[in-house]
Amino acid sequence: MTDLKNRKAIITGGGRGLGKATAIAFAKEGIDVAITGRNEAVLKETVAELKTFGVNAIYAVFDVSNYDEVQTGIKSIIETLGSIDILVNNAGIAAFGSLNDMEVDQWNQIIQTNVMGMYYVTKEVLPHLIAKNEGDIINISSTAGLSGNATTSAYSASKFAVIGMSQSLMKEVRKNNIRVCTLTPSTIASDMSIELGIANKDSEDSVLQPEDFAELIVSGLKLPRRAMMANASLWSTNP
Repeated sequence: MTDLKNRKAIITGGGRGLGKATAIAFAKEGIDVAITGRNEAVLKETVAELKTFGVNAIYAVFDVSNYDEVQTGIKSIIETLGSIDILVNNAGIAAFGSLNDMEVDQWNQIIQTNVMGMYYVTKEVLPHLIAKNEGDIINISSTAGLSGNATTSAYSASKFAVIGMSQSLMKEVRKNNIRVCTLTPSTIASDMSIELGIANKDSEDSVLQPEDFAELIVSGLKLPRRAMMANASLWSTNP
């Protein structure tokens, strides 16, 4: 298994939920972590927690759906960390409603954040990984990107797009020794799913937890460089 100590990682949407759980798992492995998000108070609190594991932890405040902010934020992070090895594209939003009832602006924002935001961040990080001829990109989709359901048209459309973009990128950059992994988790008791009412924070024994998700990511990163987890789904054992 590959030692991850002293690697440098960026996690978008890293202040809470799945991103925070992943950041903590990385810190426990000795990975220096930069987290991004829109709420500075939440990011500061998470960074303080990450530093208790003895790693370098920093944050940058920006909205992934704004390319100018992404360019400035990613540049600042890489200058501070000195390099980058791992990118976790975790930031995303969700809302549910029928195709006809959901407002056009809300549909646009879901696509802009979940698809264009991932593209913007990856576009700024990728040249650094190519220059090193090594790296890992983990893109977070969803089982909603594998199968659409009533009232999930906008979210599913965004997550289907993430899978297509990730698969194409994986085939582009394998020659650069860059591994691209697409994850499609089912419902996890994250802050977002609890706020949307699709998970219960008290259902630890029956619903996937953010820590389960983080463990999968770490396991994939620890594979020898000759091996790549191209895609993986994470499901609860309870129906």
